[in-house]
Amino acid sequence: MLRTGLAALGVATAAGAGVLGWSLAQAAWGHRIRELDLTPSPAPAELTVLHLSDMHLLPRLAARRRFLRSLAERTRPDLVVFTGDALASPAAVPAVLRDMDALLDLPGVFVFGSNDYVGPSFKNPLQYFRKSAPTHRSEPQKLPAEAFADALRRRGWLDLRNARGQLTVKGVELSFVGVDDPHIDLDSLPADDGLRGHLHIGVGHAPYLRTLDEFRADGCDVALFGHTHGGQICVPGYGALVTNSDLPTWRASGLQGWPGLRPDGLAITPRPPFAPVPPVLPDDGREPMWVNISAGLGTSPYAPIRLACPPEVSVVRFAPVGFRSEAEPRI
Repeated sequence: MLRTGLAALGVATAAGAGVLGWSLAQAAWGHRIRELDLTPSPAPAELTVLHLSDMHLLPRLAARRRFLRSLAERTRPDLVVFTGDALASPAAVPAVLRDMDALLDLPGVFVFGSNDYVGPSFKNPLQYFRKSAPTHRSEPQKLPAEAFADALRRRGWLDLRNARGQLTVKGVELSFVGVDDPHIDLDSLPADDGLRGHLHIGVGHAPYLRTLDEFRADGCDVALFGHTHGGQICVPGYGALVTNSDLPTWRASGLQGWPGLRPDGLAITPRPPFAPVPPVLPDDGREPMWVNISAGLGTSPYAPIRLACPPEVSVVRFAPVGFRSEAEPRI
């Protein structure tokens, strides 16, 4: 009996160590590019958008930094949309700007997340299962967010924190509406300027119900978010256990519709086979909004693991007709 118990304990310990090792390796080196087609779109021409989010960068994170530096050449985007949480320390700003240098030569827009304003801190993981749990320290380390924002603006990127803007890219007129981070109640939808492009795009960090509803009411064709890390710790085949927002867990990441099915009639891509997607989704008879929630590239330095949820960036291809089918995730 004792030997059996010790053997079982040994197996459980080995399995736990294996899972931990896999999670650490996936977070550190498992970066991938997820390609998604948003078709049909109102755009009169093909447009490739790199959706970048949640790097949580430290200068010592060599693999993540190499991946970030490779993205301009590997994805060749027409537009970059950054949805926040680039930083994990004050020293990260010069590193991020160096690693994003080629991307900053392209048209781009940005909003920030809470970890662009304040440094990360250790948190009890169980707090994410409690709706009323605090989300940041009472005396957080302040990060140089405004210096970072100024550097992005000097390179020509639009600051969409509670703001609107317009760009023309490849002859496609783009209008944007953005909010500062809803997760720490910085969001305030800007007054409507009446300007709408071929594509009207909502940009935010944390995907909260109120922000999704506001963007849809504003007439957005698509909204882009990060923040959730795709759940970060996921159950294979089922998906996320938490979203760190008020969204249901099956919406933790991926290309989806709001409030119901996508305009193409699907629920979400990728869709784990056992994800708890409701059999019926809301349909008010109006055109739904496309939504992409990026699982992001990083983690907090205090929780450098990802289980069944590799770090990623999204390449979203807009086209008036289906010029290419959705590709499998590229490494």
